[in-house]
Amino acid sequence: MSIWLGKDLLILASQSRARQVLLANAGITFEAVPADIDERAVQKESGLSAPGDIAKLLAREKALWVSQQKPGRYVVGADQTLALGDRLFSKPAGRAAAAEQLGLLAGKRHELHSAFAVARDGKILFADVSVAHMTMRSLSKGETEAYLDQAGEAVTTSVGAYQLEGLGVHLFERIEGDHFTILGLPLLPLFSFLRSERLLSV
Repeated sequence: MSIWLGKDLLILASQSRARQVLLANAGITFEAVPADIDERAVQKESGLSAPGDIAKLLAREKALWVSQQKPGRYVVGADQTLALGDRLFSKPAGRAAAAEQLGLLAGKRHELHSAFAVARDGKILFADVSVAHMTMRSLSKGETEAYLDQAGEAVTTSVGAYQLEGLGVHLFERIEGDHFTILGLPLLPLFSFLRSERLLSV
């Protein structure tokens, strides 16, 4: 049973399985409609360098793109960036790139910036960004190789080469931040906004 009160389903402008599971588990019925934008081109053109600003920009652009295709609908766009100091990470292109990312992150504290934006009729109604701090434990070459062997192709689907809801949990010694931010969709501020629009029954 859904707690969504809108006359039309909420739209999630994302292909992310983790984000879709988060919404579904929270009792929200929705439609997934990925945004057709070139994220790297949008980022480059913006000139932004702060990871939180980049995440919010991309979340907004995704929400706006889908909103323009689906008039009258509430659309949630989301994006996440990983920053180690001044260095931003993208999804690794293959096993070698995943191993390189893990080598850079091991034994250090990095940040995940998770942003979302809600749009309707080509206008942003609300946007927010949350941060989680992740401390990865030191990893031997053997541990890294064993992890990559077990995780398989999944390491190429997430920035940082890990998914905390899966085998990636074994890589960490400390996590500061809420579960939803880490998985890429900060549900608490999102639901607070949707309640203010009288779109949730709980």
